[in-house]
Amino acid sequence: MSRDPEDVNKLTESTYKNVVENFNPALRNLINLGKSYEKSVTAMSLAGKAYFDAVAKIGENAAVSPVSRELGVVLMEISEAQRKVQVEMEETFKKFHRDIIAELEKKTDLDVKYMTATFKRYQSEHKLKQDSLDRSQSDLKKLRRKSQGKHSSKYEVKENEAVQVITTRQTDMQKFIADGCQEALLEEKRRFCFLVDKHCTFTTHLSTFHDKAREMLQEKLVTWQDKCSDATKVPDTVMTMIEGLRTPISMTPDASPLMERLARTQSNSDTVGPPPAPTLKAQISPLANMFNQEIPKSPVSADYNTESADQDSLGSSSLSRSTSMSSDVNSMARKPRVLTIFPHTAGNNDTLLSFDDGDLITLLIQEEKDGWLYGELEKTGQRGWFPSSYCRPYAEPLLTNRMDSYSGGADLLVEEEGEEGPVLLPPPDYSDPSHGSPVKTSTPSPDSMVVPNGISKPPFLSGGNPFATVKLRPTVTNDRSAPVV
Repeated sequence: MSRDPEDVNKLTESTYKNVVENFNPALRNLINLGKSYEKSVTAMSLAGKAYFDAVAKIGENAAVSPVSRELGVVLMEISEAQRKVQVEMEETFKKFHRDIIAELEKKTDLDVKYMTATFKRYQSEHKLKQDSLDRSQSDLKKLRRKSQGKHSSKYEVKENEAVQVITTRQTDMQKFIADGCQEALLEEKRRFCFLVDKHCTFTTHLSTFHDKAREMLQEKLVTWQDKCSDATKVPDTVMTMIEGLRTPISMTPDASPLMERLARTQSNSDTVGPPPAPTLKAQISPLANMFNQEIPKSPVSADYNTESADQDSLGSSSLSRSTSMSSDVNSMARKPRVLTIFPHTAGNNDTLLSFDDGDLITLLIQEEKDGWLYGELEKTGQRGWFPSSYCRPYAEPLLTNRMDSYSGGADLLVEEEGEEGPVLLPPPDYSDPSHGSPVKTSTPSPDSMVVPNGISKPPFLSGGNPFATVKLRPTVTNDRSAPVV
């Protein structure tokens, strides 16, 4: 196919313009779209990981179930396989960025400068050669006009030389245009070839990725489908459990917990002896310093003996109503009980008894040993030693009912209230004696007891004073450090 040099020159110029004005801007747009493609793939990968992590969580919940354990394992295996697929896809798109996007970013800016400079160089050289050819042709025309006169032979040699120059410059011009067109077309092809080659490499990476993904997903797909092929299938262990539940089992009702505790308490008290009492002296009551009399050594045993004597004086009429109770309950009722008024903590000592204020304790050993008593905490059944000053005798509500039903019960209660009336406390005195302010004193009544320092109610007690109705017996001590009462 033969073309005019001018047409070839136009083809060369259009090729350069196509690369500079169309191809390079298209590459820039391709880079931007490739980055968006990477972002979308990254977002899809993150969403896929989150999705299959949730699938794994559901699988963990199903793995706990006795009937869906295998399906839970399948869900976790599917999640793990998909996670590996996501990792392979991320590696593939790292290669996409390295082989295509990064290369295009690096080459596009340089290529714009290079192709622009090459195109301008071609145009400038073509213009120079064209101008030289035009001058030669103009010179030839002038010589031919001059040779038409009388001395035509004089200009013949010069005309031949001008024709030879024009022929040489035309040949050179045609060669320049041909070489320039070939170079322009090759430059264009190199760029398209580069783009095709890079995408062929990426296609190879994608093909390898899909092969790996297919291998990883297809490996256990048949096994996964077999696990969910029959939704009505139940494991043998579960069926055995269900069949066992359907079979009736004869069960004997358990004995009453109260009777078991009473029997256990009685048997333990008869067979197993209490542990030895602590060697240290028992702790004293937290309210010991609130009184000006010394606390009795064994308030529980003494008060209990007094209370027992009062109960014996009621006669056989009050005991006749308790004959309907069982022998175990009677045996427990005959044992004295105390009510705790302060909490006590045993710590690491297993022989001591811990309790809260307001608990009931049954005394198993009534004799006090160095301020210690041995009993059983009724709400827990635990046994141990505890300070006698931390409790007071407990009167049975049944005994109160008997006293109310007694013919002279009202008079008796009136007498007791008259004998053991409430303690009259003086008003609190916040004056400072060191400033010489007068201190008012009042003489308490014989039937009441004054609390030192005017304390009417300790701040750590939630109820009334538990010792308000207790009469303290005056004692004398030879200890010179103790105050004389």
